[in-house]
Amino acid sequence: MPELPEVETIRKTLIQFIEGKTISDVQIHWPRIIKHPEDTERFKLQLIGQSFQHISRKGKFLIFHLDDYDLVSHLRMEGKYSVHPKEEEKDKHTHILFTFTDGLELRYNDVRKFGTMHLFERGRYLKVKPISQLAPDPFEQEFNLSYFTEKLLKTRRAIKNVLLDQTVIAGLGNIYVDETLFKAKVHPLKASCDLSKEEIKNIKKYAKETLAEAITQGGTTIRSYVASDGEMGMFQQKLYVYGQEDMPCVHCEDTVVKIRLSNRGTHYCPSCQREGA
Repeated sequence: MPELPEVETIRKTLIQFIEGKTISDVQIHWPRIIKHPEDTERFKLQLIGQSFQHISRKGKFLIFHLDDYDLVSHLRMEGKYSVHPKEEEKDKHTHILFTFTDGLELRYNDVRKFGTMHLFERGRYLKVKPISQLAPDPFEQEFNLSYFTEKLLKTRRAIKNVLLDQTVIAGLGNIYVDETLFKAKVHPLKASCDLSKEEIKNIKKYAKETLAEAITQGGTTIRSYVASDGEMGMFQQKLYVYGQEDMPCVHCEDTVVKIRLSNRGTHYCPSCQREGA
C-alpha cells in the first residue's frame, strides 16, 4: 500500500506534470471509485473545464485543488497515477482518465479497484469525511508532544495498533511503524498507556525522521508501487526490521522476528525491543 512517503513522492511528481492544465474530458470505467458525488455524470460535468491549481496532501490522501472544487483521492492498496499522451494505449486496469486540453491524460490505474475519489466544493473537504476524521500527521504543527502524549496514555491498546490508527496520527502505515518502534527501542506489543515520557518522545521523533528519510529516498518499493513518473521508490534499501525476519539485527545481531498483530505482519528485534521493558 502506498504510504505517506509514497503519496508525497507522487504529489511532488504530479505537480510537475499537471499543475495549470485544464480538463477537457473525464472517462469513468469503474464508477465505484467515485464516492462523492454518487452521480458519476455529475462528477464528470463538474470537472470538465476545471484547471488543476495545486496538489496537497493530508496523511495518505492526495488533494487536487481545482478552480471551484477539491478532489480528494486515496490510493488504497495499489492505486497509481500516471500521465500519458491521449493516443497512447490504455492499460486494462486504468479506470479513471482526465483528458487535458493539450492532449495529455492523467490516468488512475488500480488493479484491486479499492481506491476512492471524493469531489467537494472548494474548501469544504476539511469539514467532512474522510478528511475530517484524520489526526495531524508528524509534519503538521498540531502534532506536538502534548497532543501525542495525551493520545497514547489514554489507551491500553498495543502501541503498534495505536500508531496505525489514523485518528491518532495520520500517515503512518505498517512499514514505518515497525521502523519507528525499532529506532525508539519499543516493543510493538507494549501497552500504549505504559509508555514512559522518554519512549513517547522518541517515538514522536523517529516517526517524523523515518518518514522524512523515506520521502528523500522516494518511498518504499512494495509489490507494484511505481511513482507517477515511472521511478521506483528506493527506501527499501534503508529498512532495518520490516521484511528482515530471520536476518541479524543491524545493531545487536540477534535475529529479527516476525509476528502477527491484528492480522498485520509485525517485525522487531527481541533484544533491542525487549518485551516488558
